[in-house]
Amino acid sequence: MKYISTRGKAPALNFEDVLLTGLAPDGGLYVPESLPKYSKEQIASWSSLSYTDLAFQIIHPFIGGCIPDDDLKAIIDDTYVDFRHPAIAPLVQLDRNEWVLELFQGPTLAFKDFALQMLGRLLDYVLERRQQKVVIMGATSGDTGSAAIQGCKRCTNIDIFILHPYQRVSEVQRRQMTTVVGDNIHNIAVRGHFDHCQAMVKASFADQSFLPEGRQLVAVNSINWARIMAQIVYYFYAAYAVGAPDRAVSFSVPTGNFGDIYAGYLAKCMGLPIEQLVVATNQNDILHRFISGNKFEKHELQHTLSPSMDIVVSSNFERMLFDCYDRDGAAIDDLMTRMNTETVSIPDSAFAKVRGLFDSYGVNDDETVAMIASVYENNEYLLDPHSAIGVKAARECRRDTATPMITLATAHPAKFPEAVMKAGYPTAPALPHHMSDLFDLDERYEVVDNKLEDVHAMIAANIRA
Repeated sequence: MKYISTRGKAPALNFEDVLLTGLAPDGGLYVPESLPKYSKEQIASWSSLSYTDLAFQIIHPFIGGCIPDDDLKAIIDDTYVDFRHPAIAPLVQLDRNEWVLELFQGPTLAFKDFALQMLGRLLDYVLERRQQKVVIMGATSGDTGSAAIQGCKRCTNIDIFILHPYQRVSEVQRRQMTTVVGDNIHNIAVRGHFDHCQAMVKASFADQSFLPEGRQLVAVNSINWARIMAQIVYYFYAAYAVGAPDRAVSFSVPTGNFGDIYAGYLAKCMGLPIEQLVVATNQNDILHRFISGNKFEKHELQHTLSPSMDIVVSSNFERMLFDCYDRDGAAIDDLMTRMNTETVSIPDSAFAKVRGLFDSYGVNDDETVAMIASVYENNEYLLDPHSAIGVKAARECRRDTATPMITLATAHPAKFPEAVMKAGYPTAPALPHHMSDLFDLDERYEVVDNKLEDVHAMIAANIRA
């Protein structure tokens, strides 16, 4: 399988090269040249597989022969050994035909573990085979950083630098990053917000001259195709649990950078019978405003009780728009340039495709707190604020109660005690046993101004020989 850029001016690459490239040299994002598509009968034949066996079936075509099957199976099996629940991604029922999919059973209590535990192992495998060393530079709004560090901490050929917005992530999220010991791990707190961190990462990929000779940057955020690929799996896995493919299913997805729901869109394109995909946003609702009214307009970022979604620019939205523009790279290049500087609407034909694919709903902090309280009162089940936004959006947008609606529960409530306690929960939710000493561990991180040159200097000074 080959991968092409959404901007149409970069060379096509195989999976191994895409894994190590991240952002395409023309500024676009890599996507498969074509998607594998499956019949109802083929999809049904996988319904009884374990999570890891299903992951092999879904992921195998995207690898395109770059990794031998036995090695790929071993990587996938190893990815999920540290997940706390034997089902890997268990479903919990809230109401008739309404579920949450618990994607927080991994080592850092967030859905990012599904992809980043695998990404770390894929990178380790490829770099060892190539005898190559790389530098990971990533930006996080809270969860990507800890999941990336956990996934890559054992990789001898990687130096990892994670940027997070100073004092804009929860204490649990910060400590999950800053307490991991390793001479290849570096945490940088930037005096700014997430979009500043993300802009630094994108600028660094465009100009890597600050790196020592022979080193390159590798992306761990969702611009890296491997992240998206791994997330497709749990849509199939959850759908089987409620009767697919003989029964259609709908999903509501708390959405910041659009990577998670984009994976759901791909699952639908591959043949999974998905009736609705609901984009659930917080008060930073640029995606909801665009999907509902065809106006892409940046507003000032608001700091909310759901900080992992405090994002103005959703990078992966470009991948979806590429399809809606019939894969016209030149048109996407022009569109993304304009989106950075002005309010943009897209042609009716493209917007009709967007509206046919997605519903959306924006949820404010008061509604988030009310939903946490309501679900706890009715179900004795505690949602984190991001998952609560997903449940609220699901209920507001649901078109057919006969179709199972699954909300992706993206994080454990213990990561966000402020929101949970505002909802009336008496204490900060307890961390799982394996993290019970988190607040006793020493932290290591540097605080820097929102200046690209300062970040580059810090990275260059700390790369191991």
